[in-house]
Amino acid sequence: MRPTALAVLVALAFPVTATLAAAPASTEVPSYVTAAVSDPARKDDTGADDRRKIADIMTFAQVKPGQSVVDLIPGSGYFTRVFSGIVGAKGRVYAVWPNEYGKEATSDVQASKALVANPHYSNVGVLMVPSKEFKTPEKVDLVFTSQNYHDYPDKFMGNVDPVVFDKQVFDSLKPGGLFVVIDHVAEAGSGMRDTDTLHRIDPAIVKKQVESVGFVFDGESDVLRNPKDPHNIKVFDKSIRGHTDQFVYRFRKPG
Repeated sequence: MRPTALAVLVALAFPVTATLAAAPASTEVPSYVTAAVSDPARKDDTGADDRRKIADIMTFAQVKPGQSVVDLIPGSGYFTRVFSGIVGAKGRVYAVWPNEYGKEATSDVQASKALVANPHYSNVGVLMVPSKEFKTPEKVDLVFTSQNYHDYPDKFMGNVDPVVFDKQVFDSLKPGGLFVVIDHVAEAGSGMRDTDTLHRIDPAIVKKQVESVGFVFDGESDVLRNPKDPHNIKVFDKSIRGHTDQFVYRFRKPG
């Protein structure tokens, strides 16, 4: 796949529908989130639900039926499947892979393609985009990325300027749209020092970068925080893997 243009790998017949009005923020898990998490099609994922706090994360992300959502660098599709269940037949989910990342995660890209081929997930499409040219076929309600913001400035991704990337996300969203970032916490004051070594990033630099392009910080969740994480070891270290201290930030595009 050449990294010079947006490539839609799976053509979808998405109906054009109005997004439901935003509901007031709440910590109560909505019934449509509970239903999506309880979907029997997710039986292979449920063992990770408590650790990954899926219902809490979906509630915090304020995703709703009828919305259009980007699951950026979706990995195995864990979040994609839940997004699909929440947005329903009138919504759509874009599983977006930067071309450069996809070369390092071919099995996960194939898993995304296989997911789309399943009629149960007919509202999901796969997009391949150059890492330096994030864009979507339409304005969306939510861009969500888990444990991958720190990858953008690294060499294998082409040393993307995170601020440029953040502006592209901003431009892809509808007014009032949300950008939710989950990532591994690095030592305070370290900035982007550890992105390519420990696979961590300082939450303060993420907030600064995202706010610099016009986003308004809209809240954070502590459901994935772990005070026992020393912040100075690789996230793959067996002593912490799967239980790293993670920040969960929500940013809103004014409008």
